[in-house]
Formats: sequence, structure tokens, C-alpha cells
Amino acid sequence: MTFKGKINLNNIFLPERDKELIVIAGPCSAETETQVLETAREIKSIGKVDIYRAGIWKPRTNPGTFEGVGKEGLKWLRKVKDETGLLTAVEVATPQHVEEIFKCESCVDIVWIGARTSSNPFSVQEIANSLKGTDIPVMIKNPINPEVKLWAGAIERILKSGIENVAAVHRGFYPFEKSNLRNIPKWELVFELKSMFPEIPVINDPSHIAGKRSLIKEISQKALNLNFDGLMIETHISPDTALSDAKQQITPEELEKLLDELTYPKAQSDNKEFIDLLEQFRERIDAIDFQMLELMSGRMKIIEQIGKYKKENNVTIFQLKRWLDIMLTREDFGKKMGLDKKFVIKLLQLVHRESVRKQSE
Repeated sequence: MTFKGKINLNNIFLPERDKELIVIAGPCSAETETQVLETAREIKSIGKVDIYRAGIWKPRTNPGTFEGVGKEGLKWLRKVKDETGLLTAVEVATPQHVEEIFKCESCVDIVWIGARTSSNPFSVQEIANSLKGTDIPVMIKNPINPEVKLWAGAIERILKSGIENVAAVHRGFYPFEKSNLRNIPKWELVFELKSMFPEIPVINDPSHIAGKRSLIKEISQKALNLNFDGLMIETHISPDTALSDAKQQITPEELEKLLDELTYPKAQSDNKEFIDLLEQFRERIDAIDFQMLELMSGRMKIIEQIGKYKKENNVTIFQLKRWLDIMLTREDFGKKMGLDKKFVIKLLQLVHRESVRKQSE
């Protein structure tokens, strides 16, 4: 089956902007027809939004909370399309959701797989199977746990179903440690995913990372500075009365102000002086990196000798006093060198784990 009105997510860009950017906006949940249409009208008037998003099936933690209006919301989305011309996107969590979308002709242009669903390979595979033979664009949110292979696996399952028009959505990961954010970004995992799928657009969802509207602009700007391909921002005509995620939704007026105030860095520059200077900096970084690897190799060779010496003298591999001394002296030295304490600790822990492994051999 061919999905009518095939859309290439790579081509949904704002031509008037210096930075090509996909902008997705709409309420966390479709609650009433009036709410859906009024929000869509105001979003359309901004003139900078490409896709209207609204959840109609909501996977909630606790039963009894608002779990979406169901397939009735599809008709409201068709009215959004007819009246505003915006593309529409909804979340699917089961093959039944996919089936309902295809029953409602011209209601939905794009589907996305949520974080709870992408965490379960069985669920993703069921959805992938239900999408075979279609060409509807699919966006895959990162799983709840910070595991890039799980995210990549979900993307691969959709690609193997024959869907070529795919995007990844970064909405942050569950914070096991205390955080002022709803979900911790772990930007480095996005870089790793991008290296695995360089041709796939990656869209940032600052609403779910922030958890509160006051932080959305900061997260959005960070994403743009890191060369994300788009933003998905939860927008509601009356966010304070929203039936889900009230604290992290903004009004269409606030969305317009946010999009105007963001800066849009370019991925590249035509300035020859800039290019030449940047290349010089990169050459210096390359030289330092290779020196670091040479030094680390020398350190590991000494570690191997220590391991043999300990074995010959029947001494334990892990030495607490030595480890504490390393942490204290290196942290202090790193601070004097202007290095972040957390970075130094993580680096030392990584090196120490490898040292223990080497000695264990």
C-alpha cells in the first residue's frame, strides 16, 4: 500500500532561514475538537511551523488518568489539515493504532514511536510489521534508558520494514540521579547515534527534556548549537488547564516569541579566514589526541608489568589507598589546569577500569 502524499522529512525545511530546521508543534494531547483546532490556527499564524503534533493515544503511568481521546481525534486532525494545511503527526504504540490511522484517509501524515514503546523491541517489531508495504514517514523517540543500541535497534527495525523516510527524536533519558530537568539530555548519545545513521534527521524535543516551560528556550538553543535538524515543542492554547504535561507546554504566542529569539548557527561557513583558522585548530587537536593515545599506551604497558609483579608476589589487584591517592592528586591537578572536576573523575574512572581489566588478565 502506498501512503498518499509521501513526505520527505529531510525536505521539510524553512527556506527563509539561514539554518534549515524542521519545526513541530502542538499539544501533548488532543483533548477536544475546539482545543485542537484553535491551537492549530494560532500555530499556523506563526508561519514557522511545519508539522502539527497531537497525542490521541497516551501511554500513562497510572490508570485512571487521561489516556487520550482515541481514534475520534483522527477526525480532528483531518480538519486541522483541511483548514490550515499543516502536516499532522501522532504517536502510535500498537499495530491497532497504525490500522486506525490508515482507515482514516488523509488524517495523519507522519507517525512517531514514543519512548516507552521504543524501549521494547517486541513492540517496535510489531509496529514495523504493521507498516510494511507503506511509505508513511516515521519518527522514533529515544528509549527511556540511556542505551544508544536500543534506540538504534528501533530505527533499524523500522528501516528493515521498508520505511525509508525516518527521523530520530531526542527527548532525553530518565534521570536516575537528581536533576532539575525532567529527562537528562545525554547529548553524547545523540552524537553516537548520528555517527551510526548520518543521513537520518535528528529532532530535539526540549519540552520533555525540560519538564518545565521556563527551560525550553535554553534546551532548544543548545540543540541548535549542536546542529540538530529540528525542534518538537509541545504547544497548547491553554497549557495551565492541559490534561497532560501542563507544566512543559507553552502557548502559541510563547512559541512564536521563542522561535524569534533563538539564534540559528550555520553548519558551515564560507568565510575563508574562518575555515583556515578552524583547520589549524583541528590540526593541533589531532596532534594532541595522538600524543594522548601514545601516553595511554605507555601507561597500559606499565600496568601490565604491575599486574605480573602483583601476581608473582600474591598481592591483590585493587589497592584502595592507591586509588584514593590517585583521585585526590589528579582532581587537584586537573582543577589547577582548568579542567571540570566531573570530567576528571569520569576520565580517571574509565582509565582505572581498563587498568583493573589489564591486571586481571
